[in-house]
Amino acid sequence: MRVFLVNPSDIAFGVGVITPRWLFVLAAATPNRYGDPIIVDETLAAMDPASIEPGDVVGIGIHTANALRGMELGRLARQRGAWVIYGGIHATLYPEEAQEFGGAHAVVRGDGDQVWATVLADCEKENPLPLYDGGRVAGDQFKSARWDLLPPNSYMWASVQTVRGCPKHCSFCSVWRTDGQIPRQRTSDAVVQEIVQLRRMGYRFVTLADDNFYPVSLSDITLAKEQNNVARVSELESLRAERFELMRRLAQLPEDMVFYTQITMEAGDDPEFLDAMREAHIRGALVGVESVTEEGLKSVFKNFNLAGENLVVRLRTFKQHGVHVLGSFIFGLSTDRRDTFAATLELAKRSEMSFAQFVMMTPFPGTVDFQRWEKEQGNQVPVVDRVPLTRYWLIPSERRPKLYMPHPTMDAQEIRCLTQSVWDDFYSLRAIWQRSRCVKSLKSRLAFLLISKLYRQMYANTGISADSARRRSSKRWARWIAKHCRKLFQAKPMPELRIPESEPVLLPILGR
Repeated sequence: MRVFLVNPSDIAFGVGVITPRWLFVLAAATPNRYGDPIIVDETLAAMDPASIEPGDVVGIGIHTANALRGMELGRLARQRGAWVIYGGIHATLYPEEAQEFGGAHAVVRGDGDQVWATVLADCEKENPLPLYDGGRVAGDQFKSARWDLLPPNSYMWASVQTVRGCPKHCSFCSVWRTDGQIPRQRTSDAVVQEIVQLRRMGYRFVTLADDNFYPVSLSDITLAKEQNNVARVSELESLRAERFELMRRLAQLPEDMVFYTQITMEAGDDPEFLDAMREAHIRGALVGVESVTEEGLKSVFKNFNLAGENLVVRLRTFKQHGVHVLGSFIFGLSTDRRDTFAATLELAKRSEMSFAQFVMMTPFPGTVDFQRWEKEQGNQVPVVDRVPLTRYWLIPSERRPKLYMPHPTMDAQEIRCLTQSVWDDFYSLRAIWQRSRCVKSLKSRLAFLLISKLYRQMYANTGISADSARRRSSKRWARWIAKHCRKLFQAKPMPELRIPESEPVLLPILGR
């Protein structure tokens, strides 16, 4: 019985930007008696169904964007006589879809770290259960990835996870519902060991693939103190201390290492944390800005963010502490007006963020926005190719609408065109070259330009452009740029690199 682990994708670039971590985590969770799993990442190359034999196990991880392709692969694998198992966030939310449309013998909900071995044993006995509940695994039970199975010369960045879960409750995000609002942090030993293994292999750029690298804010601790909740204060301060311990150990790694993560904007009000990030070689972070207006932030349950000029000051704070921002904005909120697009572009530039992404409002399954949208549809749900619009991920991408939620003052085409214009302006050659001053050497500035263009081209394939010719052109450009970009991230392997030792660390004095 062979084990296949498959990351579905409609587009193969030949080179991956970031390692799909879950593939290598489940590989580590696969008992030795089944041999090394066969890793298939379709962002590198499409899967060959002919390689599957009767009795094999094919594990497919799906999220909403790749669910349709994933279910196509599942049907093909079942036709070949394999046991078909689904997991991932989308399968967790809609296990019945994988069974109805994807040929699933079984679906794993939640984390697969611990339950995967049981699933394989049941397949070996030819009696898998229809549904397995992996639950939410504690931080000290996370599996470390099998990075020894990485195909050579295939990825630009590696990925390591330090925490699952996010204490926030943004209306457009499903993480806090699927991964929970209680942060589950890994020990610094487990994290650093993985990173050292990757650096030994030649990876010096690593994404800390966390739901929220800043799980405890200063305001959280202040509120707990005001409530005289001693146990809560102790819990939060312990989590915070563990973050500083991890960053202290990251700071001991080679100077050429670069980390990137995802955090909330509240970290901008915590200079000690930002300074620790800089010392830990965490050079950049995706920060969810979402909207530049107070009304927009309120509509997505993100009142803890700032708006207007205060937002500009807060975002500049990150850069002043050596952390470059990739700002994420949402267009198509009910509070948006035509002038919102120009105002957002201006703020993104004045905030001195190094990168930005401008996405159109999409109701993702598992979110508050999706529930609200689905309820508003009632019994009058539009149908495309016999599929209700509220299950849009089952509709071929070229047939899907560009905007799902009706806007009170603008139509979908207007929002799409305005969004496209903001992308084009922010990623014009002149604008990129101006932003490239954030790095020093000419070589680094040229690399910054190339990477910016790659980021832009890859996002051109997400449905913003309605022009199929433009999408095909973007794919060709992305493949060409990706091939050359990978060389920029290559580093000489360091097989003798040692693991930094752990030492007790004192929590920084708040408000110092």
